[in-house]
Amino acid sequence: MTDFETIGLNAVEAKKELSCSSVDLRNSALMLIADSLEKHKRDILEQNRIDVKTAEKTGMSDTMTDRLYLNEKRILDMADGVRKVAALPDPVGIIEGGEIRPNGLRITKISVPMGVIGIIYESRPNVTVDAGVLCLKSGNAVILRGGKEAIYTNTILAMIMRDAVAEAGLPTDSVQLVEDVTRHSAEQMMKANGVIDLLIPRGGAGLINAVVQNATVPVIQTGTGNCHIYVDSSASIPMAVDIVDNAKTSRPSVCNAAETLLVHKDIAEDLLPALKKRLDKSKVELRGCELTKMILGKSVVPATEEDYEKEFLDYILAVRVVDNIYEAIEHIQKYSSGHSECIVTESVSAAEEFQKRIDAAAVYVNASTRFTDGYEFGLGAEIGISTQKLHARGPMGLREMTTYKYIITGNGQIR
Repeated sequence: MTDFETIGLNAVEAKKELSCSSVDLRNSALMLIADSLEKHKRDILEQNRIDVKTAEKTGMSDTMTDRLYLNEKRILDMADGVRKVAALPDPVGIIEGGEIRPNGLRITKISVPMGVIGIIYESRPNVTVDAGVLCLKSGNAVILRGGKEAIYTNTILAMIMRDAVAEAGLPTDSVQLVEDVTRHSAEQMMKANGVIDLLIPRGGAGLINAVVQNATVPVIQTGTGNCHIYVDSSASIPMAVDIVDNAKTSRPSVCNAAETLLVHKDIAEDLLPALKKRLDKSKVELRGCELTKMILGKSVVPATEEDYEKEFLDYILAVRVVDNIYEAIEHIQKYSSGHSECIVTESVSAAEEFQKRIDAAAVYVNASTRFTDGYEFGLGAEIGISTQKLHARGPMGLREMTTYKYIITGNGQIR
């Protein structure tokens, strides 16, 4: 029996008890996890430094290293997030509907855990905790498979969660980490029919596409964020500058960061110089169309088709000047990954047209795309941002970790 087969059997056994556990018991496990994260923060930081040093030696970019890096504040924020999840209502056992049929059958639709959820993700160790606690709270066993970049950090975080789960009286194997970070282990998870009830990939386009194309277990497509901001002719320039700057520079390595700016031609000559002055503080490279180059000069790199298609995850912004809102919408419809799209405008009709025509998980008017986040949406945390439409879309919290079943009660009815 392989290591993964053992992990799979353990998860299947754990889900049987976990799915029937009380919310009080699950919340107790979460509170113990939060306390233990704070208690062991020095140990976590020590292991994280090993991963960060390895990343630096291998030439990982600064923005990607930032995804990997933990400090005391990030660990405390992680613990705070766990407590917020514990404080949320139980997503299991919610009556979603039902009726009494003419023959007297009482039919009730009720939320239940998925079972075993697998997560394949890359260099963000906070995903280890976010995914673990969301699955626990929703009564699911979880199999975590992070990337090699964060293996030391992920190992200690998984150990902390397993110890806390056991202390609370739940099966230790409710949380398991796959320590084999080769492609083989990912392929095993993709084919783990009968073990994994739902597989969620979190990471770059390469990882997500590989899972979507090769998995035989159910998959939710997440993450890739080619997010756009369109600045309409009526927009407030100071507001637009603030929104674009925040969406691009506050954390460029995440999927809700803006990658392309579209600007109405009537406001371009006033907006672009003011925006460039702000973005220069963060050393953002602009890749623009001919009109953008004419307005801003030689510092703008000529934009290619690939630039408009790309999720940079870096201090790079593609820029295009458009004739009107419909040209902006057409551009977004062509290149969007369906994640988060924004219009900055003072026109109610333009805002409504944008909201109506843009097909994305999150559509913003006059607000940064950086808000597409489980915590910001009041979900406590998220297990990913779904860019598909079945069964979840947008930030995936506790309710998205459940499915449902029908409970039918009769008194002898036959058909």
